[in-house]
Amino acid sequence: MNKDYILRMKPNKANKAPTGGGEVAGGWEVRPGGMLVQKRNSDCNHIVSNIKVRVKHGSVYHDVVISSQASFGELKKMVAGATGVHTQDQKMIYKEKERDSKSFLDSVGVRDGSKIVLVEDDVSRERRCLESRKTAKLDKASKEIAEISFEVDALAKKVGAIELEINGGKKVVETVFLGLIELLMKQLIKLDAIAADGDVKLQRRMQVKRVQKYIETLDMLKMRNSSLENMQQYQKIYKGPVSKTCQKQQEMKRINGGFNQGQVVVTTKWETF
Repeated sequence: MNKDYILRMKPNKANKAPTGGGEVAGGWEVRPGGMLVQKRNSDCNHIVSNIKVRVKHGSVYHDVVISSQASFGELKKMVAGATGVHTQDQKMIYKEKERDSKSFLDSVGVRDGSKIVLVEDDVSRERRCLESRKTAKLDKASKEIAEISFEVDALAKKVGAIELEINGGKKVVETVFLGLIELLMKQLIKLDAIAADGDVKLQRRMQVKRVQKYIETLDMLKMRNSSLENMQQYQKIYKGPVSKTCQKQQEMKRINGGFNQGQVVVTTKWETF
């Protein structure tokens, strides 16, 4: 049933509706059960015919064969390929009035041989192009972030391997730390160069925090690795295990940068004034 006005007809002696359905003057008809609706040529026994309309775009006419009960939106789709105008950018003018895409051809009087003017909406086209470029830009940014995330995953495995070695008491060459930190910094530079909005911007921020976390982890492991090296040197000199007191002294020495005469030493023992 079409989206037209539907009225419940009240039978009376003067004008009683046919019980099995029938026609009423004025372009209305009665459905079985007394439902009064606007008459359309879409009855079950009626064959919908095709019509040929002429669509003018610029100085060119396009003959289009379409159902007489089709909508202007369907007509726009049919002429989009021939005219090269996107459906969202089309304006259909019939009898000097722009027609909505949801309007039906027969409801506004379009018949076989009718002429319809197609005008391209410049504002709509510009807006659609801007949205299209924005979407393409966000898609590109999302793809770049995904590639960086993949590279960070590989670097994260190396950071984990270094942490396992140091926890096991094995010394790691300092150049390994410097190399990984440099690679992670490059990823930060790549992320900083990506312009994004909305969800893509949130993805970038998450990756930035992730890279920063790995850099901080490497800095901490680097300090532990240096302390481990000092303890190993101490063991070689004294040829014995390092006591907890010695370990603490070595850690303080590493923090203070040495105990040379004339240098300021950081200590947790405060003088009483």
